[in-house]
Amino acid sequence: MNVRPAWRKPATAVALLTAATLTASCSSGGGGSAAQGGGGAPEGTTSATPQAPTVKISPAEGSSKVSPEKKVVVTSDGGALESVTVEADGEEVEGAFNTDKTKWVSKTALKPSTGYTVSAKAGATTASSTFTTVKPERELQIADVTPNAKGETIGVGAPIIVTFNQPVSSKATIERALEVEAEKPVTGAWRWINDTVAIYRTAKYWPAHQKVKFNARIKGIKGGKGLYGVKDYSATLKIGAKQISKVDTKKHMMYVYRDGKRVQTMRISAGMATTREYTTTSGVHLTMERGNPVRMISPGRKKGDPGYYDVMINHAVRISNSGEYVHAKDNVWAQGVRNVSHGCVNARPDQARWFYDHFQRGDVVDITGTTRELEWNNGWGFWQMPFSQWKKGSALKNTKA
Repeated sequence: MNVRPAWRKPATAVALLTAATLTASCSSGGGGSAAQGGGGAPEGTTSATPQAPTVKISPAEGSSKVSPEKKVVVTSDGGALESVTVEADGEEVEGAFNTDKTKWVSKTALKPSTGYTVSAKAGATTASSTFTTVKPERELQIADVTPNAKGETIGVGAPIIVTFNQPVSSKATIERALEVEAEKPVTGAWRWINDTVAIYRTAKYWPAHQKVKFNARIKGIKGGKGLYGVKDYSATLKIGAKQISKVDTKKHMMYVYRDGKRVQTMRISAGMATTREYTTTSGVHLTMERGNPVRMISPGRKKGDPGYYDVMINHAVRISNSGEYVHAKDNVWAQGVRNVSHGCVNARPDQARWFYDHFQRGDVVDITGTTRELEWNNGWGFWQMPFSQWKKGSALKNTKA
């Protein structure tokens, strides 16, 4: 009788279970059947990482001899710009973004001979660039602005006379950089007298008692071949009372009005008119400067010639470049009666001193009654030219304040 050992059957069952287990393990490890809905755990999903924006800067890193007129442009592809900074020597350059903030462009000119640093950020991307602007062959600056003495109050007829240190050939470009902003605005225009001087004049007198800001934003602006502005200029001009003096040479009288009220009545003596140089000019004069005393010498004559003089005159206020002043003279026998001067307007010493003490540069002295007209370019005779003609001297068209 053959008897099968009792242990063999369980061994076979264990072997089959082991094989099944191994088979299941292999299937799970391959993941094929489970991925196709076969009953195993689902496979984990993979999400793509967003691509960082690309930021570009112009001028490019390391650029040199960059024109000050060139715009700094920063663009971002793939995201909005969060910040853009362009600076040199602690000063930031102004700029503006487009609507979706993917582009930034500088608004102002760059300073010549200067190193700039650009920094930009868009999302996780940061970018930077350094570049250097070109050194100009010639540097353009404001040499003088008149009238503009420290603490000075000026009259309602005052011009703004701007003198440059170099001749300007690109006048329109530079004129666009000259700004006049008044608290009480009036129409005005620039006129170029020559390549280095531009003068601003209003169509009507300035309204009294206000401040006028003048800015010359010429830094980085091209004024000619190889010529660039290297420094801006600004000034605040204070317009005082409306002081207008009316001189009637036929009646030998001078009346001073302040803000419409007569404040002084003066007997005067004007030019004797025996020659052209001894004839007082008629027209709208402006007070220009003063001196006490002023040395006055006869024009075109030397010592010993008929009519020669060389005298010191007190409390003299200049009103033209042809030797005309309102000044003091102890000449009371003629003042209010006859014209006996060499072309000046002389008055009683105490009244001339009053005028000397109270005038403002740019006050109006309107003289009538003579046969000689004041030339528009004789001193500050700018009001002698009609404004319609004056503004034709501008390098721009349709000029307004």
